Amino acid sequence: MSELFKISLPDGSVREMPAGSTPADVAAAIGPGLAKAALAARVDGALVDLTRPFTGDAHLALVTARDEAEALDLARHDFAHVLAEAVQALFPGTQITFGPSTDDGFYYDFAPKDRPFTDEDLPAIEAEMRRIIAADKPLRREEWSREQLVSRWRQQGESFKAEWAAELPEGEPLTVYWSGEDWLDMCRGPHLPSTGKLDPAAFKLTRVSGAYWRGDQNNAMLSRIYGTGWLNRKQLDAHLTRLEEAAKRDHRKLGGEMDLFHLQAEAHGSVFWHPKGYVIYRALEDYMRRAVQAADCREVKTPQIMDARQWEQSGHWGKYRENMFVIPDETPNTEDDGPVISGEADWMALKPMNCPAHILIFKQGIKSYRDLPLRIVENGCCHRNEPHGALHGLMRVRQFTQDDGHIFCREDQIVGEVRDFCELADRVYKHFGFTYAIKLALRPENRIGTDEQWDQAEAELRDAVAAAGLATPEYGWEELPGEGAFYAPKLEWHLTDAIGRTWQVGTIQSDRMLPERLDASYIGEDGAKHRPVMLHRAIFGSYERFIGILIEHFAGKLPVWLAPVQAVVATIVSDADDYAQDVQKQLIAAGIRAESDLRNEKINYKVREHSLQKVPHLLVVGKREAEEGTVAIRTLGEERQRVMPLAEAIALLRGEALAPDLR
Repeated sequence: MSELFKISLPDGSVREMPAGSTPADVAAAIGPGLAKAALAARVDGALVDLTRPFTGDAHLALVTARDEAEALDLARHDFAHVLAEAVQALFPGTQITFGPSTDDGFYYDFAPKDRPFTDEDLPAIEAEMRRIIAADKPLRREEWSREQLVSRWRQQGESFKAEWAAELPEGEPLTVYWSGEDWLDMCRGPHLPSTGKLDPAAFKLTRVSGAYWRGDQNNAMLSRIYGTGWLNRKQLDAHLTRLEEAAKRDHRKLGGEMDLFHLQAEAHGSVFWHPKGYVIYRALEDYMRRAVQAADCREVKTPQIMDARQWEQSGHWGKYRENMFVIPDETPNTEDDGPVISGEADWMALKPMNCPAHILIFKQGIKSYRDLPLRIVENGCCHRNEPHGALHGLMRVRQFTQDDGHIFCREDQIVGEVRDFCELADRVYKHFGFTYAIKLALRPENRIGTDEQWDQAEAELRDAVAAAGLATPEYGWEELPGEGAFYAPKLEWHLTDAIGRTWQVGTIQSDRMLPERLDASYIGEDGAKHRPVMLHRAIFGSYERFIGILIEHFAGKLPVWLAPVQAVVATIVSDADDYAQDVQKQLIAAGIRAESDLRNEKINYKVREHSLQKVPHLLVVGKREAEEGTVAIRTLGEERQRVMPLAEAIALLRGEALAPDLR
């Protein structure tokens, strides 16, 4: 009699299954409906293929389309493999490399034999993918040795795969997946039971781009094919609609149309702010200054360039060096800067973050426990050497300004300080109309500090969010294993915009490592030296990225207090020119950013043009309005216009032009 394994199910029941049984067998034993719906399984918490045999007693949870996050990741992973199989079927001699799932789809990198792929190739590839899906080819897992893998890839002329396989651990079984009997790829898995589990109407190939092998610009250039993949056609259609809406809202497009900013090759990754765009920037800067001053923060300004030894001591040089802009310092230190260290060239670096400089400010003079908490903030300009291919408008730049701050506090003050920051961030985001989720990013594998220090820091952040009443499903509370900074765990604020996209912006981190490494201390009540805890915090994250998010969230129709031009006075006839200019002067005197449009154009032309510029209010004046001292207000997005006395219109606009914290 064969050995029986006890398989525990989520409902508490236990099924006895013979050795060699699989999750698919359990699904079939429960019923044909579940057998058809099952896509994969969790065995003792690990996601595995349905056809993976049990090795003993186990806890089993079957994964179906109702488990959307897991099902989507499985489907997208399979779409990537089907894409690779289709490309090799259509373009013999093409080498495959690797292709992961992404947040909304998948991609695969190829080394074409004859020419790079183009967008014109995508329809034929899609058709071949649908043929493979319709064939319902079983996806079968096998374990191979490293030697078998390397030999296979070399025989097939797959030099990239052979290179990759040769670096895999020696002596460990490695996995490949067959699609039917004639195509395979090496992969950890898991996968769906067969290609037929994919919906052929639920994917679309979107574009082709170049990508360097292993992300290194010194390596071969590959063709990367992107696709979006979903569980069904309805999800795909909804996603494509979101993409269309996102394209309309693209901050790069609107930024050009509204004359806010531009980027160009002469300053890769740095923003040229035009007058109108800089109005938005300054309005946000003024708003944030008021917010942090009300929270008893003191503003500072620190140097752009610092000696490399400071970055070595902080740990950034070892962890972050490749993302820093470094320059030689061939001049010895002067008397004003301190003692001469060396007459030889020393390395300096443009700061990628502000924290080490803020510790140097803290260390000036002796600090007492009575001085804490010390809250300092800086609109600090930073530089990071991002790869050219990663740059994206305002969202990913090389030069940016953070609304950065650091709170130096005692151990007993941490929870209260983090709670207060949570409440401040809540007020700020609500002023912009955002909803958000709070997530706790936990210790990464590559980190500094002891487990005990990380345990304490993570617990403090949890306690603070709970004290602020935000550790609830309403605020999307979630913990993210492995996603903290190398020196500290962090709370993250993920904003949801008008079309459902999420953006990670604000953060606060509880850090004991940098004060230790940079020797920051204060004198405690006991007269001894103690290390402060350093809380790194930001709300906007960076002004550049936050402005990009705002432009897309509001589709360019910014709230009146942020609009570069809040009102335009437009004439119907030239007889009203003098009155229009007087109205403009009164608006400006009332603190409203106003312009006048006296051009000899039809009023409908002026209305259309200023609507494209997203001007919130158009004040139309003609001969009658000039005689009666009135204006006809056309508000962006509204069909009707309102005629009212000028004084009433000014009072209305003055209220809307005030930032929300001043109303």
